[in-house]
Amino acid sequence: MKAYLSGAIENASDEGKEWRDEISEWLSSEINHEVFNPLDVEKTLITPDEHQNFRSWRETDYDKFQSVVRKFIERDLDEVCFESDYIICYWDDAVRDGGGTHGEVTVAYRNRIPVYLVLGMPFSRISAWILGCSSEVFNSFDDLKEFLQKKYG
Repeated sequence: MKAYLSGAIENASDEGKEWRDEISEWLSSEINHEVFNPLDVEKTLITPDEHQNFRSWRETDYDKFQSVVRKFIERDLDEVCFESDYIICYWDDAVRDGGGTHGEVTVAYRNRIPVYLVLGMPFSRISAWILGCSSEVFNSFDDLKEFLQKKYG
């Protein structure tokens, strides 16, 4: 089994590294699941020059910027659609200004891939669309872990 870790990167203070590292370790050690963490492959997907400059290219060279971002989009959506058995999505304030997580969750839903949504904000502030795409909603990662242990452990 393989989980795709969806959540804010661009607008998250640590690019979502902390929660992804923690749940990755747990999934591997507790239920022996593989993980696709988009942060782990970002630097292998693009050149060092692209990694260093693509954010500034948004303002200075839009074609280069778009080319790099499309590499991320294609890789992420291929991973969601063809390689992942379920999605773990952490939904917090940082995710609301992005677009990738919204797209990943929607594509997963459309492809009948379970989406396990972990709340990082009050339930009442979560978009109806995102809730509609979610298979299960959890108030914490501990609640998610308990569910995954029962379902897959």
